[in-house]
Amino acid sequence: MQRNPVGKLLLFGATGDLSQRMLLPSLFNLHADGLLPEELIIIGSARGELDDGGFQEFAHHALNEYLPDERKDEEQITGFLKRLQFQPADLSDANCFQALADKVGDVSGGLCIFLSTAPSLFEPAIKGLKSVGLTGDTVRIGLEKPLGYDLASSRQINEAVFAAFPEPRTFRFDHYLGKETVQNILALRFGNSFFEPVWNARGIANVQITIAETVGLEERAGYYDGMGALRDMVQNHILQLLALIAMEPPARFDGQAVRDEKAKLFHSLRPITAEEAEHDTVIGQYTSGAMKGEVVKGYVDELGKPSDTETFVAIKAHVDNWRWQGVPFYLRTGKRMATRRSEIAIEFKPVPHSMFQSRANKNEGGRLQPNTLIIRLQPEEYVQLLVMAKEPGLDRNGVRLREVPLNLSLDAEFAGTRRRIAYERLLLDFIEGDQTLFVRRDEVEAQWAWIDAIREGWAANGMKPKKYPTGTWGPSASIALTERDDVTWQDD
Repeated sequence: MQRNPVGKLLLFGATGDLSQRMLLPSLFNLHADGLLPEELIIIGSARGELDDGGFQEFAHHALNEYLPDERKDEEQITGFLKRLQFQPADLSDANCFQALADKVGDVSGGLCIFLSTAPSLFEPAIKGLKSVGLTGDTVRIGLEKPLGYDLASSRQINEAVFAAFPEPRTFRFDHYLGKETVQNILALRFGNSFFEPVWNARGIANVQITIAETVGLEERAGYYDGMGALRDMVQNHILQLLALIAMEPPARFDGQAVRDEKAKLFHSLRPITAEEAEHDTVIGQYTSGAMKGEVVKGYVDELGKPSDTETFVAIKAHVDNWRWQGVPFYLRTGKRMATRRSEIAIEFKPVPHSMFQSRANKNEGGRLQPNTLIIRLQPEEYVQLLVMAKEPGLDRNGVRLREVPLNLSLDAEFAGTRRRIAYERLLLDFIEGDQTLFVRRDEVEAQWAWIDAIREGWAANGMKPKKYPTGTWGPSASIALTERDDVTWQDD
């Protein structure tokens, strides 16, 4: 793809937590590695009265706190800070945008605007930018979630954005798509010939996608209680992972072909009806318990008020097309769970006949286990294939078969390569204009339509979150969700 880098980056929310932990360190790393355009100016904006020098001092503190020690090169940091400018702005105040435009100046060399704000402020922000000429043909906009609370609000935001920025200049961020292991799903599927013949309902029994967190509310109480696990994690991250696993092979690795196939997949997701919601979904909310030897509060105690917001959700989903007919996709995410883990487990169908059965040791290793492909995204990054192998020995008392792992550890295999923050990949592509790893409007709206149907089913059935103790794998009902199909969650 032809790259078209811009000369300026406007960073809204520049003093927020996301900026300190992810955006500023990512931009510095790109600068230190010589990947940013030499002339690129980064203009931070947020509420407050910082000036250029104050923002540079703020950024310096953030880099000292969040960069790993081996990246803290003062000469490089000084060079990066020289790129930084600042202009205060309150997006709810229409009068702030002219001063912002004056600070940004000429945009004929290209401008990227990164907009991270509450859904209610997207429309006034876009109108304000348009009123001062910051939405022209040389300007791109990057949108950080949440992009609405449901399909209606998402469409409202998308319409407001589209009034100033057509789709080719709109970049919707999902940081999971910037993770190396997530991109490796595409390499694994479409760069190797041996998976494709069995990557379908004839070869795969079920797929499990888990994003488990050990943290609670942290500093996100107000936001999270209005969203819940379904909208916060399933609507975006988990459904994007599902699309990469299940979509048809794109003709090319570019922004149109990849996103065309993901959009088709989302439209093939079987809607979960109100009748099915009670049986095919489980919601939970964590109570007090122990984490790392310490007693921690339950959700309601952390929040400080009663709430029916779900902190855990498990779903049995189906994709209604030829490739996946009859294959269940088990989706699961939750807070305060037993371990921090993001992974995809693909269980293949068993061999049709075991030739070892008559000679197998009845007490040890006699039963064949189905092959399972595990793609671990975090905290470790690896691809593991579980296969059956014969244990060494003379076998006078019977053949012993055992499940063993074939491992590809990305950390070990690419030990000489620095592991990058997901936002590094996405910010670089944003600055250069490559939309491949960004989410298109039709994807977002199809995802919301599927999520809204589930929430309507919860409401119709009067479903309330089931309690689960902190430090566990969620409500016991989530175990029943899979065991009804003789499937066990991959919790090892």
